Amino acid sequence: MAARGYASKASLPPHDVIHMPALSPTMTQGNVGAWHKAVGDSIEPGELLVEIETDKAQMDFEFQEDGVLAKTLIEPGTKDVAVGTPICIMVQDKADIEAFKDYVPDAQKPESEPEETITEEDMAAPKEASPKSEASSSSSSTSSESSTSSPSSSSPTPGHIAATPSAKRVARERKIDLAEVKGTGPNGRIVEADVVNFKPKSSAPAKASSSPAKSAKSAAPAPAPAAGASYTDIPLSNVRKVIAQRLSESKQNVPHYYLTVELDASQVTALRTTLNAEARGRYKLSLNDFVIKAAGLALRDVPQVNAQWNETSIREFKNVDIAVAVATDNGLITPIVTESDKKGLSAISNGVREMAGRARQNKLQPHEYQGGTFTISNLGMFGIQHFTAIVNPPHAGILAVGGLEDKLVLDETAERGFSSRQVMKVTLSADHRIVDGAVGAKWLQAFKEYFENPLNMML
Repeated sequence: MAARGYASKASLPPHDVIHMPALSPTMTQGNVGAWHKAVGDSIEPGELLVEIETDKAQMDFEFQEDGVLAKTLIEPGTKDVAVGTPICIMVQDKADIEAFKDYVPDAQKPESEPEETITEEDMAAPKEASPKSEASSSSSSTSSESSTSSPSSSSPTPGHIAATPSAKRVARERKIDLAEVKGTGPNGRIVEADVVNFKPKSSAPAKASSSPAKSAKSAAPAPAPAAGASYTDIPLSNVRKVIAQRLSESKQNVPHYYLTVELDASQVTALRTTLNAEARGRYKLSLNDFVIKAAGLALRDVPQVNAQWNETSIREFKNVDIAVAVATDNGLITPIVTESDKKGLSAISNGVREMAGRARQNKLQPHEYQGGTFTISNLGMFGIQHFTAIVNPPHAGILAVGGLEDKLVLDETAERGFSSRQVMKVTLSADHRIVDGAVGAKWLQAFKEYFENPLNMML
């Protein structure tokens, strides 16, 4: 729910300032997508107000009270809007809308993206200052800003350009003159997206940097493409940034090890066919539903794997909540099947199908993809027979599931001494800080026992 603020200006009618909500515990900023309501539209509790892309997913923000949208303060497509930034004004009476035509909130500056005053030198600058001069310049800029700007000012000081630090950084890296960039942020402030999407009017090459070395704090520039190369730079979504950050940290900080086992899927595929034939439209079981159920029961039996690392302790969870990796256009998201050890196969199947559909439409709520105690990633439907997955922190393990394949096996009961079986491989990636190899093997054997004897899942 967005933070709300009551009118502070006596000249204005009663109104509510709606701020950028924190839609997840880790969210510090978000991107504003399309507005579902226009100025003058009435809104009832539960109606969709605006699309917001968080650090986890893209979702619709539902307004929880009655009101009329009087003014939107953030344009669609604006990126990196800090939590708490005013995004729109709500009133109770449509007659009050006109009073907010030129309204500018007192606090336009997001805490995580403070407005910077950029001088001519900054705009020209691919040139990097020394750490000492940078600190001096920063101090001077801050002093100048505090003495010349006021909250009610809606335009930057003449001769200066307002831009966010990330916009300034990208401009330096790409050698873009900020004087040529049109800002789309509050009060015309230049945000990072403006610089990323900027197309120079002239094809003249940018002036080379006078400094051969970049500051250690600056991001490394992209390597120059080969002569004649054709390419497209795709801006990173918040979801992609978080995936990159979390999985890089996992690979660097979590001591992984991997255990692989081959499963006989003959009984489970036969049972699946029988149950689906009797379903009468109530459910349609997939092989992955049996994987989730077997994993849930194995986590119940071997709770050391249903755990997370807390630096000073290892926390073993009593609830078994399995995150199931789902690929979407925006990146990977993991809807959670709660109480996987207790739910029946039909409940698991229907729940996963419904959440996966909403995940691909960016309709999941934060509590549906945050948390969990274990992860499953299945690439079998893409013809992948075997792979290893990266542990999803803070989980202790993730199970990588391959696809079915036919295999000839020795069979003394068969006339020719062998028979064809359907088999599949699964690989457990585990955090060695939490799960020792023997414990991981014990869990994998428990999983194998349930999966190869699926009737045991129903007892």
